[in-house]
Amino acid sequence: MSKPIVAIVGRPNVGKSTLFNAVAGDTISIVKDTPGVTRDRIYAECSWLDMNFTLIDTGGIEPESTDIILSQMREQAQIAIDTADVIIFLVDVRQGLTDSDQRVAEILRRSRKPVVLAVNKVDSFQKYGNEIYEFYNLGIGDPIGISASSRLGIGDLLDAVTSHFTAGGLEEEEDDRPRIAIVGKPNVGKSSIINRLTGENRVIVSDIAGTTRDAVDTEVVHQGTEYVFIDTAGLRRKNKIKEELERYSIIRAVTAVERADVVIVVIDAVEGVTEQDAKIAGIAHERGKGIIVAVNKWDAVEKDDKTIYEFTKKIQNTLSFMPYAQMVFISAITGQRLGKLFEVIDLVRQNQNLRVATGVLNEIMSEAVALKQPPSDKGRRLRLYYITQVAVKPPTFVIFVNDKELTHFSYTRYLENQIREAFGFKGTALKFIYRERSGKDQKE
Repeated sequence: MSKPIVAIVGRPNVGKSTLFNAVAGDTISIVKDTPGVTRDRIYAECSWLDMNFTLIDTGGIEPESTDIILSQMREQAQIAIDTADVIIFLVDVRQGLTDSDQRVAEILRRSRKPVVLAVNKVDSFQKYGNEIYEFYNLGIGDPIGISASSRLGIGDLLDAVTSHFTAGGLEEEEDDRPRIAIVGKPNVGKSSIINRLTGENRVIVSDIAGTTRDAVDTEVVHQGTEYVFIDTAGLRRKNKIKEELERYSIIRAVTAVERADVVIVVIDAVEGVTEQDAKIAGIAHERGKGIIVAVNKWDAVEKDDKTIYEFTKKIQNTLSFMPYAQMVFISAITGQRLGKLFEVIDLVRQNQNLRVATGVLNEIMSEAVALKQPPSDKGRRLRLYYITQVAVKPPTFVIFVNDKELTHFSYTRYLENQIREAFGFKGTALKFIYRERSGKDQKE
């Protein structure tokens, strides 16, 4: 049996994200007093007592809104309702029972799913206790008074939620599915790529730059292998961050990169590669992630026999600090080369986990030293004694030397190039750590 799914739904700005964070135990959802901040589904693995479940935070439901974003939020919430085993319907005691609450209750009744009614912002039962009873008029069960921000009544709420599970949640298994974060500037087509891969409108897509403000996990199965794609908020240059919300989104994107094995940096083919693209790619590079550069909207570019060569050259120049990155030219609109994306992801993952025997590594290092002498300073030369691989994801090598102060990044890059020439390591960063040997251990 898979873990039960619990969805939190309700009108905008009743505290769904605050409740989500209180249950998940982390600041996963953006919390802000601006209606409509959480616009896509957010997932978290949670547990209560001996039961595990998946919690979904949703955008607020505005049943009769014609606003393009609010209407798509309503669709997202409906998908969450359809997916869920149990629904938490959150209302606001301070705003009282509204017509929108009544209409949301009608939607939930039609779902025929178990619904737990939670009345939020009850910071004082002495003050608001009697006002909770008003929500019996919704006709969907006993209201439970809680305060998500003060974490009051959360235990009673979770007791009610888990009472609907047919059995205890399964013990959490180690998740070894490859995780792929999709990052890039706003409006380069990240969400469109996800939707094309899944074949459903899983992530909100519109022409409004910066629509995706949270990082959203989406499962995609390709030829029997299950991948988890993490769609992230578009990253803007700092001087363009006018809303405080954008700052949350940048943190979210960095967190998504941390969680990922492979990062796809999406570049707009029409706009071309920019310094901002380099900064975004640098987030993944610094963290040693596998990196793929996906040039989207390739169908919109007028081409001749030199176009792809010239574009590749520009990318390599701008992203010169990560020459190992793999490139794919795609179109989310037409589906062009999206299948190739999975091939490259698998290649990068394979190289991330590649291990090289110590004996072979030392042969390569000896040849490299013979071809090019290590740097020296004030008559003292760097000596390299021994190299061994100590980790994967990213492949990490420890080199024992006589004096770490004599090392230089240019020689490290030279050694890296020699190792890449022998073993490829396409798509993944390599990490080098220098350790000093004491005098008595040094081999002359």
